[in-house]
Amino acid sequence: MSLRDVTLRDGLQLTGKVLPTERKVQIARELLAAGVPELEIGSMARPDLVPPMANTLELVARLTPEELARCWVWVATPRHVAKAAEAGVRNFQYCFSVSDAHNKANIGRSTEDSLAAMPEAIRLADAAGGRIQLCLATAFTCPFDGPVDPARVLAIAADARAAGSADIVIADTLGQAYPGQVAALIGSVAATGRWGTPEHRIVFHGHDTWGMGVANSLAALDAGADVVDGSLGGLGGCPFAPGASGNTSSEDLLFATRPEWFTPPVLSDLVKISENLLAELGEPNRSRAAEGARSKATAFEWTIGAKE
Repeated sequence: MSLRDVTLRDGLQLTGKVLPTERKVQIARELLAAGVPELEIGSMARPDLVPPMANTLELVARLTPEELARCWVWVATPRHVAKAAEAGVRNFQYCFSVSDAHNKANIGRSTEDSLAAMPEAIRLADAAGGRIQLCLATAFTCPFDGPVDPARVLAIAADARAAGSADIVIADTLGQAYPGQVAALIGSVAATGRWGTPEHRIVFHGHDTWGMGVANSLAALDAGADVVDGSLGGLGGCPFAPGASGNTSSEDLLFATRPEWFTPPVLSDLVKISENLLAELGEPNRSRAAEGARSKATAFEWTIGAKE
């Protein structure tokens, strides 16, 4: 199992507050130093529509090539890819919605239009020596149209126009999916034969709106996902998806899965990074693991003390 922390993109985008570039650099470096394998650090979305992402390219300019090798940036058009690549980005998350209604609200075009533009996005990423992910938002439900037909997801996953993608991201954008549903869709994506290998990973992006974030992520991993997304303290949500709340907490995902690099001192570091950021933003901490770490269960090695 691998974690990608999306605090600096999906976490921040609903807060309405632009975090200074220097602060974003600090958080990115703290997370990378703690051992988090990958980060999503920003978006090429229009800054007038998503103000917290306005300084994404300034952040990119401050990071080293070695740091950027572990970082992803959200893009939605070939133009986004070209602009981000010029700034030094090498990992591109090309995202569109399975639901036409949400894709039009989020990106301003149909799902077919976004898919049709993907070969050019792939070409530009390849020309920059980078990697591109196929990211499918609203893979389970749409805030406007309701349930999404799994066959629609599988048709896009199998479409030859996306064949040059490094990975596929299956997103429960609204957090309305349940574990059996997640396992079935991830298993079907893995069964296509194209996805679910070290070269072409399956990433599950979940939200915790209905309290199923960790359970859904574990179901995805059991069904063949290689990576799960999370954000510090469960921060985040989609500004163009009514009803979407925070992401699944990175701390909760790590406590549930226990990758080798995740130790009690690392949890302590992540809880402190998260608490400082959330206090700065005026946002609540939705992580149960962070709450547990601050408990008085002093005989448990994962607690860090209520007043430390």
